Amino acid sequence: MFKLWATIIKDIRILSRDKVGITLMFGMPIALVLIITSIQNSTFNLVNKSKVALLVCNNDTGKLSVEFLQAVNGIGMFKMQTIPKTERSENLTERMHNSEAPLAIVIPADFSTMIDAKAKLVSGKALNTFGLDGGKVDSAAKPMLPLNMYYKPALQNQFRQSVQGALYSALQVVQSKQILRVMYLAINSKKLPPKLEDELLNNKITITETPVLWDGSRNIPNASQHNVPSWTIFAMFFVVISLAGSIVREKLSGSFIRLKTLPTNYFVALLSKQITYLLVTLLQAAVIFAIGIWLFPYMGLPVLNLPADFGALVFVSLVCGWCAVSYAICIGVFAQTQEQANGFGAISIVMLAAIGGLMVPSFSMPESFRVVMKLSPLHWCLEAYYGLFLEGGKLKDVLVNIIPLLGITLVLQATAVLGLKVKKLI
Repeated sequence: MFKLWATIIKDIRILSRDKVGITLMFGMPIALVLIITSIQNSTFNLVNKSKVALLVCNNDTGKLSVEFLQAVNGIGMFKMQTIPKTERSENLTERMHNSEAPLAIVIPADFSTMIDAKAKLVSGKALNTFGLDGGKVDSAAKPMLPLNMYYKPALQNQFRQSVQGALYSALQVVQSKQILRVMYLAINSKKLPPKLEDELLNNKITITETPVLWDGSRNIPNASQHNVPSWTIFAMFFVVISLAGSIVREKLSGSFIRLKTLPTNYFVALLSKQITYLLVTLLQAAVIFAIGIWLFPYMGLPVLNLPADFGALVFVSLVCGWCAVSYAICIGVFAQTQEQANGFGAISIVMLAAIGGLMVPSFSMPESFRVVMKLSPLHWCLEAYYGLFLEGGKLKDVLVNIIPLLGITLVLQATAVLGLKVKKLI
């Protein structure tokens, strides 16, 4: 035990001299957590709270175009800004290039007339089908001119589809109202009462959103719950910069050879490094979690809510940290130089993070990556953390992710020991 304790003290002193490694292990992940969470929180606010600026050029003088714009405004997705209809399309695009708005729509001059003609055509066909007098139906009616929607190319396709869906919904409301009015007028020879119109058109079935959580609660996870666990894992695995470099330096300096002449075993030194850097990974997790709890509210970011099962959080952090340390040791054993260890270690962690779902959600990956994704230890770390932070699970709920992670860790440990024996270092 004394040999192990002395070796741990030695490793702590060596680590304390590695200022660059400490900065990378703590400074970079903290910066990533702050930046990425701020960006994603802004995205959440854009989707859930903020309104998108929309330029509107209404060339129509009828009432139906006004109803259409009221329906668009009622969606709550847009902050509309009306521009004079005398402006040319070049001025419209110039306004968009000046970052005034990412979207714009131009309503054609005969919008109301075309909607009314379409409503009379549809209602006439319907009344004639029902055996009522729908009048003479002109099947060769003039086709409706489309609404022109301008958008910035930077807008993602998924967001544009959401905007189109909202505009189609508003158009459908206006068309349905007009068809109903025309049919009622044809049958009763009087206008449709506003109260009846509202009852017929606004009698919608509501949709209730319920997140699926292990604990049965309905707390919707925020940007902090998504980002803090993922970048904590990233921080843990970045100990490869310091730990792998330390092992390479010991190999090059002949420390392995000198250990053979002493009454000790290198497994003691290996265990010492694992304990020392495992404590470092736990300290990283504690620092980043503390930032999410106490610093985020002062920055206008949502506070990080720790899982109810705190014991499960500690255990998952221990297993994730041990896997990160095992990976770093494996890299250090096989690297020939410190440059190889640092370069390959850093690049491989970024690749494993991308494959494991830290940068791109796993459900959006192509099928060809699904099998490769399960080979990344960061994937299982992330799934275990998400099970606690996002789904409100307990330890028994995330064991399905912990077991593969332990398996990968043991494979890394065995690979490192085998490498030491092949190189005749132990």
